[in-house]
Amino acid sequence: MTTNMETLRTIMEHRSIRRYKPDPIPEGLLNEILEAGLRASNTGNMQVYSIIVTQSHEVKEQLAPCHFNQPMVTEAPVVLTFCADIHRFGLWCQQRDARPGYDNLLWFCNAAIDAVLAAQNVCIAAEAHGLGICYLGTTLYTPLRIAQVLRLPQGVMPVTTVVMGHPAEQPELQDRLPMRGVVHRERYGAYSPNDIDAIYAAKERLPLTERLLVENKLQTLAQVFTERRYPHADNLAFSRGLLEALAQQGFMYHDDMHSGG
Repeated sequence: MTTNMETLRTIMEHRSIRRYKPDPIPEGLLNEILEAGLRASNTGNMQVYSIIVTQSHEVKEQLAPCHFNQPMVTEAPVVLTFCADIHRFGLWCQQRDARPGYDNLLWFCNAAIDAVLAAQNVCIAAEAHGLGICYLGTTLYTPLRIAQVLRLPQGVMPVTTVVMGHPAEQPELQDRLPMRGVVHRERYGAYSPNDIDAIYAAKERLPLTERLLVENKLQTLAQVFTERRYPHADNLAFSRGLLEALAQQGFMYHDDMHSGG
């Protein structure tokens, strides 16, 4: 029971850490954390994902521009890039006289889900040991640049990145929407205007929200997201880049390209 409660507390007290001490993570502890990732649920027990562990300052310096030069990329002792990977499984199939058919969008989705499940296991294990982590959403903005830095072959696509290390800060817990705003029972329930107002009311009243509105000279928090953080033009540009990366990395099926990696 104590272990169960500690695990639950680790999950409920999650914080994204963006500042790290220079202390390295012992190799034995890092391997234990990575092993937790390997135990994650996955499609067909095929484990069509790979984890690139980056500790070299030189390689982290090369990765930094891919993540918009966020300081934590070079500051954290470990950077983990989680990749959808049909390459390894495809090679195994070919060496066993089996024809793989995984060079398509369906299997990118399957492999991406596998990669994220492994990433979350890794993060929970790291936090259980007192380490800090932060997911980098920039991974899907520059997948081809990351693939070049990490020398990812066709059939391997970066999905998400996690920085990990000993925290040099202890930020406040971030707000979350109430359960009624996210959880639906039996079937998806329609949202009335009053429902939307109630779901987002607490978030809109936060002091942080007030600061963001002043800093951005906007009227609503929704405008901060649509006009500053994730504007439509950027979304389209990054989407085009993502589609290009999926094609180049071998996840968009063509009749003349049925090798599966």
